[in-house]
Amino acid sequence: MSDAVRIGFIGAGGIARHHMKQLLEIPEAKVVAMAEPSEASIAKMVETYPQLSDCRFFGDYREMLDSQQLDAVEIHTPHTLHFAQAMDCLAKGLNVLIEKPMVTNTEHARALLAAAEGKVVIVSYQRHFQPTYRYVKQLIESGALGSLQYIAALQSQGWYKGTRGTWRQDPALSGGGQLNDSGSHLIDILLWTTGLEPAEVYATIEYYDAKVDIDSAIAIRFRNGARGTISIIGDSPFWWEDFSIWGSQGAVLYRNGKLYHQVLGGKMNEVTDLPEGSNPDRNFVNAILGREEIQSPPECGLRVIRFTEAAWRSAREGHTILID
Repeated sequence: MSDAVRIGFIGAGGIARHHMKQLLEIPEAKVVAMAEPSEASIAKMVETYPQLSDCRFFGDYREMLDSQQLDAVEIHTPHTLHFAQAMDCLAKGLNVLIEKPMVTNTEHARALLAAAEGKVVIVSYQRHFQPTYRYVKQLIESGALGSLQYIAALQSQGWYKGTRGTWRQDPALSGGGQLNDSGSHLIDILLWTTGLEPAEVYATIEYYDAKVDIDSAIAIRFRNGARGTISIIGDSPFWWEDFSIWGSQGAVLYRNGKLYHQVLGGKMNEVTDLPEGSNPDRNFVNAILGREEIQSPPECGLRVIRFTEAAWRSAREGHTILID
């Protein structure tokens, strides 16, 4: 392959415009085609990025796959569409970046992993590339916290009111509520940074008058004996995110953008010397060119949806669910 990576987009909504901004900063990335049934979304994309005037636009992604010479595709569509679109791209021999959540059930996740062998497949979990979370993962892997004992993650967001009337509250397109949407990031970062494997979950969920989950309270037991909680507050007047990890030799606390670390017997210090950051699009292009390892692989998508489905089932059935 040359240094140019020819990329097609499936979906041209708001998140696609965010990815486009990042790709346009990468000289080797060439967005050559885009599939989007909404003319308004295409118009907004071209208005935002006039340099796309040479890009070919399609109403159906399958027509784009059949007619364009591509190396890779980015998928930025409603959640339940991801699986079929990704499988069609992989069947064409293309590398794929998928917005979160990767898919909306565990069966699809396993099938996608099997189809992804030999290709670059990345789930767009941007926290993998953020300096604060990279620091947390490196700290845990160094053994500085000792054995992990307790993890608490919280996300507060005005998701309930902010997504009302959109596809995100339509189960046929979203596959679930906030736990499966922005909450997917929280589950992923907990599992990715700690490396812990959940053994069982117990969840209660509040829907209010929506068809999808809004608030979730989840208790977790991990295979190493550690305990944890995940709190999703979907009807909140503000955004807030907490992520706290306690180990036998210290603790690390993320407080809505600021990071603190304390060793056993020491003082709490704010962490300011952080590793370099990146983003999923840059990793996608560099991995295709053989310059980087995949840093947000599809295995993360499998772990997240397996956990999410267990939480949904627990809330539905009213008891603890064991995770195989």
